[in-house]
Amino acid sequence: MESCLIHEAVEAQQCRRPVILLTELSSGRQRLISPGDEVTGALGEEIGRRFAAGQSGSVEIGDERFFLEVRLPSPKLLIVGAVHIAQALAPMAQLAEFEVTIVDPRPAFATSERFSVGQKVVCDWPEDWLPENPLDAWSALACFTHEPNIDDQAIAHALDRDCFYIGALGGKKSQSKRLERLASRGLEPNKLARISGPIGLDIGSTTPAEIAVATLAEIISALRKR
Repeated sequence: MESCLIHEAVEAQQCRRPVILLTELSSGRQRLISPGDEVTGALGEEIGRRFAAGQSGSVEIGDERFFLEVRLPSPKLLIVGAVHIAQALAPMAQLAEFEVTIVDPRPAFATSERFSVGQKVVCDWPEDWLPENPLDAWSALACFTHEPNIDDQAIAHALDRDCFYIGALGGKKSQSKRLERLASRGLEPNKLARISGPIGLDIGSTTPAEIAVATLAEIISALRKR
């Protein structure tokens, strides 16, 4: 039974599905829990907190002690636009344990020389690259090109795939025009409301590095509140 549950947990990770392996420490009995599974009372509340925080550990509920082994998909960050902000954001996101990919169809920007070793840089249009490399609910999207013909398709894809964070560079006027364009594609208002624009937390950032800090902070906040 134990090996079967571990196999299921590994399979869930491979399929990028979050699970918690729950062990009753007194009996050794185990159970695999997915988000949405019915677990009542204080234990259910603790499981919800663990899914949000991504932290394994033991917990005492009444007379019982449990160990919760949290297995979450590794978060991904797709950066559209290999610009200066991306150069600052990519290494910071890697330190925060995101799998980072930078996509830009412009050869002058999308070069490995402009980024650190180990950072994946793809010279391609998002609309051509994404069908073979789809995002998911554990993915974040940050768009920095200011070019609707590059950013919009990626944003539409991210909305369709229920990414936990979607942000785009530009002021309120740019955001308004962006929403109008995407609405003309038939995207519903409740989906469009999920787009963060201007991108990043409002910390008064002005430089590329500061915007990158604000963006990563907002991404992490969205990940932990999902």
